[in-house]
Amino acid sequence: MDLITKLVDTTLSITHMDAVDALRAFFIFATCLILSVSLPDTLRSRFVTYGARATSPPIKSESLARKASDTSLVTLALDYLASLRVPHSYFLHFYVAAVLSSLFWAAQLVSRGAVFQAIAARVGPEHLEKSMNINQLFLCWVLMFVQGVRRLHESRIFAKPSSSRMWFVHWLLGLAFYLMATTAIWIEGTGTLMIHKLSLDDVQIATIPTLRTFLCLPIFLFASGIQHDCHHYLFSLKKYTLPTHPMFRAIVCPHYTAECAIYLSLALLAAPQGEWVNKTLLSCFAFVIVNLGVTAAISKQWYKQKFGPEAVKGKWNMVPGVF
Repeated sequence: MDLITKLVDTTLSITHMDAVDALRAFFIFATCLILSVSLPDTLRSRFVTYGARATSPPIKSESLARKASDTSLVTLALDYLASLRVPHSYFLHFYVAAVLSSLFWAAQLVSRGAVFQAIAARVGPEHLEKSMNINQLFLCWVLMFVQGVRRLHESRIFAKPSSSRMWFVHWLLGLAFYLMATTAIWIEGTGTLMIHKLSLDDVQIATIPTLRTFLCLPIFLFASGIQHDCHHYLFSLKKYTLPTHPMFRAIVCPHYTAECAIYLSLALLAAPQGEWVNKTLLSCFAFVIVNLGVTAAISKQWYKQKFGPEAVKGKWNMVPGVF
C-alpha cells in the first residue's frame, strides 16, 4: 500500500496539477488519442478496427519480413505496432478492473486510507469548497459499482468463442479508463469526505430524493435495462446477422447510446453543490461518446458493405438526430 501511495503522490507531483484537474486531463488526453488514431484511414484500419469490422485481415508479424524496397520505414513501424494485439476476450478485464476498483475505493473512503489521503492532499481549495454531499457520494458509488458488476456478468454469459484480437493500446486504455472512472465518481466529493467520517448511518435513505435524483436516476436505470436487452439480443443472433430488434431499427448501435446515457446521468447526479454537472465525469462522458461514436461509425460502414446500403439507410450511428 505504501508503494501505491508513493506512486500516486509522485505522479501528481510530477504533473504539477490538482488531482481533479489531472483526472480531467487524462480523459481529455484519452479522447484526443482516440481521435488521432481514428480519423486517418491508414491508422484507423490498423489500430481501431478488429474482428469482423476490420477492413482487412489483422496484420501479422510476417509482414515485417517485407523487403525495405517495397515499403517505407514508417509503414514497417506502423505494421509492427499494429501486430501487437491481445485477444478480444480481454474486454472482460475492463469490468473486473471496474468492480475491484470500486471495492478498493469503498474501503479507502470508509477508512480514510493512505491512497485516499494522498489524492485528497492534492485536491485544491476550489474543488474542496464545492463538493458532493454524502447522499450523492453513496448513490453514485452504488450506481458505478452496479454498472461494473452488470457489464462483468454480461461479458461472461454473453461471450462467444472468437479469434478476434484488438490492439494492445486499446486494452491498456480501457483498463486505465475504468480505473480513472471509478476514481472520478467520488473525487469531487473530497471536501465532504475530509470533514465527514463515513458510517453505516450514511447508508440509510432518510432524505427525500432531490428533483435531480428523481429525473436522472430513472435515466440510468432505463438506459441500463436497454443496454442489457441489446446485449442479450446480439448474443442470441447467429454470427454476423443483421439485427432486426426494434431498438436497432433507427440506430445502428443502441447499446452504445445507452452507455452514453448512463455516463451522462452519472455526471448530472454527481454535480457538486452550486454546479449543474460534475465536470470530471463530464470529461469521462466525452471520452465515452467519442470512443463509442468511432466504433459505431465503423459498425455502420461494415453493415453497409456486408448487407448493402438499404440495411442501414435512414439509420443514425448512435445519437438520434445528431450522429
